[in-house]
Amino acid sequence: KTGQVKNLLVSGGTGKEGVNEATEMYRFLNKHQVPKTALYIDSTGNNTSLTAQHTAEICLTNNFKSVLIVSQFYHLSRCQLLFKQQNINVVGTASPNYFEGRDFYSLFREFFGYYYYLI
Repeated sequence: KTGQVKNLLVSGGTGKEGVNEATEMYRFLNKHQVPKTALYIDSTGNNTSLTAQHTAEICLTNNFKSVLIVSQFYHLSRCQLLFKQQNINVVGTASPNYFEGRDFYSLFREFFGYYYYLI
């Protein structure tokens, strides 16, 4: 709404619930008056590595120079690593300002996920 971000890319695959994350985020943003021309969707970003690959393709195709990554706080380091491996200029990150009990597990998992992709 403030015009700081010109385009949004939503990415995600279909989870065990049977809902495609990217499609649902796209619908939410569209419902809240984000113009369709500003939205990009990656409904096959089934993991962070694929999301980084697809984002690189979208950036190249559309001549985007940089990205701001928005995800859960525990996931941002791995996102930055994988995006940089795809030569994407990451200018910042953002995450929701809350903590849930399941985030303990996610922090543990992300530790190993980060080093898996680093190596």
